[in-house]
Amino acid sequence: MCGFSGWICFCSDISEFQDVITKMTDVLSHRGPDEEGYYITKHALLGHKRLTIIDPEGGKQPMIKFHGQEKFIIVYNGELYNTQELRAKLQSLGYHFSSYSDTEVVLTSYIQWKEECVKYLNGIFAFAVFNETKNELFISRDHLGVKPLFFSIKNDNFIFASEIKALLKHPLISTKVNKEGIFELIGLCPARSPFSAIFKDIIELPPAHYVVYSEDRYEIKEYWQLKPEKFDNTVDETIEIVKNLVTDAITRQLVSDFEICCFLSGGLDSTIITTISTNQLRKEGRRLKSFSIEYKDNVKYYKSNQYQPTLDSTYAKIASKSIGTDHIVVEIDNELLCNALTLATVANDLPGMADIDSSLLLFTNQVRKYAKVALSGECADEIFGGYPWYWREDYKNFETFPWSPSLEFRKNLLSQKYSKSELEEYVNSKYKESVGKVNYLDSDSQEDVRHRILYYLNVKWFMVTLLNRKDRMSMANSLEVRVPFADYRIVELLYNVPWKIKYLKNMEKGLLRCSFEGIIPDEIKNRKKSPYPKTYNPEYLKKTKEKVLEIIKDNSPIFEIIDKTYLKIITDKEYFPLDKPWFGQLMTLPQFFGYIIQLDYWAKTYNVDFE
Repeated sequence: MCGFSGWICFCSDISEFQDVITKMTDVLSHRGPDEEGYYITKHALLGHKRLTIIDPEGGKQPMIKFHGQEKFIIVYNGELYNTQELRAKLQSLGYHFSSYSDTEVVLTSYIQWKEECVKYLNGIFAFAVFNETKNELFISRDHLGVKPLFFSIKNDNFIFASEIKALLKHPLISTKVNKEGIFELIGLCPARSPFSAIFKDIIELPPAHYVVYSEDRYEIKEYWQLKPEKFDNTVDETIEIVKNLVTDAITRQLVSDFEICCFLSGGLDSTIITTISTNQLRKEGRRLKSFSIEYKDNVKYYKSNQYQPTLDSTYAKIASKSIGTDHIVVEIDNELLCNALTLATVANDLPGMADIDSSLLLFTNQVRKYAKVALSGECADEIFGGYPWYWREDYKNFETFPWSPSLEFRKNLLSQKYSKSELEEYVNSKYKESVGKVNYLDSDSQEDVRHRILYYLNVKWFMVTLLNRKDRMSMANSLEVRVPFADYRIVELLYNVPWKIKYLKNMEKGLLRCSFEGIIPDEIKNRKKSPYPKTYNPEYLKKTKEKVLEIIKDNSPIFEIIDKTYLKIITDKEYFPLDKPWFGQLMTLPQFFGYIIQLDYWAKTYNVDFE
């Protein structure tokens, strides 16, 4: 994977400002430590940092290609999984290639099909193509949002980058956060609305969108949507289709000129990926390394609960032994976990999922010592129905985001400076806006409609949150993580599979379980879903609480947007004042304190200006 930045200005000569694009690109070195490159011209400055995965010599960027009288330059971050098919198609149309990199295939696809090129791409990507001859820029992001892309338009300047930190290096972009951004931080985070990057001057390009920018045109368009279709396949046919499609998605993602590995928690999703990967690599005479995460003394303090019924450690060993991987357990120290909250904030450029972030940051740091590429099981829960809000009555009929039911708690947290009713209206409007975009069939029952709504919300909100987290924490360690379940073909299929088939045998992800019966161990196939592991060690809670108390004494800038009195009440309580996690399945009191620590560090380190 890679990182890139760019600055386009058609009204003046910006070529003398190479120092700006250099600063923007330098802060992305973690995304691409192997090489850097720049393209400097009168109206365009492009910078690129490369993590070399495929075609070390032929994939250098920025990449330039001429076609007829036109000159095109691309900066690209991603991995294309249909490179060979697409190259063959373009060759049949008369194009020639000088490399075997997917970068050249993406650029040539744009030259041939312009904006329509994204409809031919299967992969994870964010890229920008500048047509120097016509003075036109095209930027785009993959279907599900695996790879990030942010931009800003300031005084006829179009500025873009892979991460927020790069944009903030541009002198035109401020650290102002307006009321809308504050409502995002308190009312919705760690999730964010489509287009929101919290900072007033910055826009996140949503998944499945592109932008065309020229002297006389500025257009944002969604190029891919979930479309409802009648589903006529039998259960057995559906099982076979899912098995073949998932297997194909995994196999396609095993292409790399460097060491590749798998995350293996011992859960259903990661075990399927690791099994298919191992079988494929074994044919090539290669042996796979697998990795799982554990926390110091977690077994000692863990108690089974409805959200995390079992620990991973036993099942990861069962899966690894059955599959035949070289398995490595990465143990996370709780003090280090707490201290890494700030590192995770910088990786994300925003407060995020607290130790759910920092643990992944520490984990991928260790994995990177062994491999450059990893496969991970994210996104299966969102599309196969793994979360409790898909089947539990007290969740699935919430008239709000089901992973964030604690709006009253969030309103109480908001500073008296802002209107609590406005916060509620803001959150509700975002929910209703999303629900209003759901497409369904006239023949759909009321239950069918509700499941389509839940599916859409999960794909467009919760999945994006987890994919953002995965990208920032792994790329902070220069590790490329691929997510086979985020193949848009699988997502399209499952939007139309009825819930009764997804919930086969009255088990969450029942369809996925049945699709790989006999392929993965029964102990794993029948294991009840257990989410990403978190620490249960009271030492972590103690340390995060101590840090929050220091923040309260320090009179942090976050008290412009947070009610200090209410926060103090929470620190005085022995238990969290909610019967459900305040976000997702994992974020309870320790993670809430972690979020406050991240918010404080972010506000100070980024010199945030709350309007």
